[in-house]
Amino acid sequence: MSSEAVPPGKSPIRLALLGCGTVGSEVVRLLHEQAEDLTARIGARLEIAGIAVRRLGRQRGPLPIDPALFTTDALSLIKRDDVDVVVEVVGGIEPARTWLVEALRAGKSVITANKALLAEDGAALHDAAADGGADLYYEASVAGAIPLLRPLRESLHGDRVTRVTGIVNGTTNFILSSMDATGAGFSEALEEATELGYAEADPTADVEGFDAAAKAAILASLAFHTRVTAADVFREGMTGVTAGDMASANEMGCTIKLLCIAERGPDSAGAESVSVRVHPAMIPRSHPLASVGDAFNAVFVEAEAAGQLMFYGRGAGGTPTASAVLGDIVAAARNRLSGTRAPSESNYAHLAIRPIGEAVTRYHINLDVADRPGVLATVAGVFATHEVSIATVRQSGREEDAKLVIVTHVAPDANLAATVEALSQLDIVRSIASVLRVEGGV
Repeated sequence: MSSEAVPPGKSPIRLALLGCGTVGSEVVRLLHEQAEDLTARIGARLEIAGIAVRRLGRQRGPLPIDPALFTTDALSLIKRDDVDVVVEVVGGIEPARTWLVEALRAGKSVITANKALLAEDGAALHDAAADGGADLYYEASVAGAIPLLRPLRESLHGDRVTRVTGIVNGTTNFILSSMDATGAGFSEALEEATELGYAEADPTADVEGFDAAAKAAILASLAFHTRVTAADVFREGMTGVTAGDMASANEMGCTIKLLCIAERGPDSAGAESVSVRVHPAMIPRSHPLASVGDAFNAVFVEAEAAGQLMFYGRGAGGTPTASAVLGDIVAAARNRLSGTRAPSESNYAHLAIRPIGEAVTRYHINLDVADRPGVLATVAGVFATHEVSIATVRQSGREEDAKLVIVTHVAPDANLAATVEALSQLDIVRSIASVLRVEGGV
């Protein structure tokens, strides 16, 4: 970088990087490759003061960095007086929480991609940022490089967001897209995702919805000005979705996606509240999210004044995530130079979390039933007893292959759960093959 790119009289902004894995290495590379442009955008040079790693001897490939900057003592690095900004890409709850709280209380800006920590105990980070008068940025924690959190945090701050619906996990979207395109079952699609590097050796966090639930909590907190944790999110994984479910969805003009859905609305008593859930759902192919394939992410935001907005792009990977981290670094560095702060946490609404039983949607229920007269009438009577209205019924097969596929009108989840439990007790119902929610106005 030429000396002319460094503004005279401006001290560099010094960074402590916690973690140098896939994302951290990309951050280092981008800081080096874009150094001149970053200096021009910020008004001061960015320098890496140190990089905290678990093991010093680990092979990390060729990085444009002095090996002497690596350390295993993250806390000492954070506490150094010459560190202005702490960038955390380690993940996990501890020791990351201790490190970041220490940095924020000391007035150091923090950039983190740690969705698990933000969803479990974001309150500790926000409180520490308030105590230290420090910036807390976390754009990279949800949907990778997609600029999503800052619009919710700033651009839509003058509007009232009513609903956020999203595909926020690339692994599950790849699996479901493959099942939809090829007719494969879950296991075959998961195997393909693993071979291509989209799925981890242990895919539990993805396929059981834990990853999406953490992101849903972060999105709901920002959208509805209410602290929402991962424990507040209803979560249902997608391992039970079958090739038969996908075929049935296709017959309805739908596909199946693992969705995070956050809604603001009245609870059963009429009070304003928030519902946050993650589960597989059928959506019509006309819905903007239905065409989101491969490992891409997309989030559909509905607001009273702005209307419908959609954010789409690569939701994971070292380079996209590092791009979001770098954007936050630029924002934090500019703030330090100008003596300003990022918008603080907005949690003034303090809305209650609505239980899943009060969530209202439609349902697709696939029953294996006995092939004899009166079965449909008996099944319909169970739905009526629990105040779940039937929209359509499709009968197929004979004898051992007799099936009923029922799609309901909107109903509270609690009513549907009671209906399913009652159906399971009937001797004419051999099994309940699947129950899927239906979203998007099919």
